[in-house]
Amino acid sequence: MARQGLKPPHLLGLSTPQTPFSKRLNKELEDLKARGAEDGIFLHDFPDSNTCRVQVFGAPDTLYAGETFMLRFHFSDRYPFESPEVVFEGVSPMHPHIYSNGHICLSILYDAWSPALSVHAVCMSIVSMLSSAQSKVRPQDDTTYVARVGRRSPKLSKWHFDDDRV
Repeated sequence: MARQGLKPPHLLGLSTPQTPFSKRLNKELEDLKARGAEDGIFLHDFPDSNTCRVQVFGAPDTLYAGETFMLRFHFSDRYPFESPEVVFEGVSPMHPHIYSNGHICLSILYDAWSPALSVHAVCMSIVSMLSSAQSKVRPQDDTTYVARVGRRSPKLSKWHFDDDRV
């Protein structure tokens, strides 16, 4: 559950410049907050004006049923024209497209990003990706990838998308 009293900067009365970026993001986050956890997605908190954390729940009757995971979204001032950086915080799910450092190999986070996508749409895509998994395994190159990139932004990686079955 989210800690009581945590609000995004614009709701705290902080003077943040209202840009198209911040207006859209604030609306998206308000809508996500209003949904509660009805679809396995729960807005957790807003550590700062460009970052939010979202809790996702494994869907019933899947390998991840009953499990919860934390996603961190970081938004540049170019959002929604540029995709947010999205990573799992803490323990990331064992999944063929999720690295042990929290990086997610999902085309909509990189090459296939569209400004029409939202925080909710990204979360739904990740929950769907988890739901379609047939086994809990790491990507084949997990050890090498994590050793090479560590905790750097996944947006600095060159991704190759060739497996849409999982």
